[in-house]
Amino acid sequence: MIHHVLGLFTHPDQEWQEIRGEEESISHMYLTHVLILAAIPAVSAYIGTTQVGWSIGGGAPVMLTESSALVMTIMSYLAMLAGVAVMGAFIHWMARTYDANPSMTQCVVFAAYTATPLFIGGLAALYPNLWLAMIVGTAAICYTVYLLYVGIPTFMNIPKDEGFLFSSSVLAVGLVVLVAMIALSVVLWGSGVGPVYRY
Repeated sequence: MIHHVLGLFTHPDQEWQEIRGEEESISHMYLTHVLILAAIPAVSAYIGTTQVGWSIGGGAPVMLTESSALVMTIMSYLAMLAGVAVMGAFIHWMARTYDANPSMTQCVVFAAYTATPLFIGGLAALYPNLWLAMIVGTAAICYTVYLLYVGIPTFMNIPKDEGFLFSSSVLAVGLVVLVAMIALSVVLWGSGVGPVYRY
C-alpha cells in the first residue's frame, strides 16, 4: 500500500500502470488502504476539535464535546468509506460508454487511490485553522483531480481525449456526491445530530 501511495506522488503515470497490473480484491483494498487512510481525516478532526479548538476573531478557542465529536467522527468516516464505493460503482458504470471493460474491483481500487491526497490532506484538521484548511484542502483537491485526469486513460487503457471526457464526468459526479453529503449533514444537524460546543 505505502509504495503505491508514494509512487502516486512521485511518478503517477508509472504507478497507475503498476496498480492496473495487480490483482486486488475490494475487501483487501479496504483493509489495507481505505480503512487506514480514511481514518486520517476523521481522527485528525476529532483531535483538533476536542483538544485544540479553533479561534474566532482572536477569542478563546471553541471546542466540541468529546461525545459530539465522536459521533461526527464516526459518521464522517462511514461517509468516506461509502463515498469510495459509490465513486467506484459510477466509474464502473460509466466505463461502458468509453469501451473500457474494467471490473468493479478495479474501479473501486482506482477510486480509492485517486482519493489518497484527500485522505492525507486530512492531517490539517489536527490544527483547526481556516487558512490552513483552505490551503491544504485546495492542494489536496488539485492533486486528486490531477491523479484522476492522468490515471483514467492509463488505468482504463483508453485514448487521452476520451480519458479527458471520462475524467470530467467522474469529477462532476464526485462534486454531486460531495454536495449530497453536505446536504445530508445539514438534515442530520437539523434533526439534532449536530455539534455540541464547549467553551
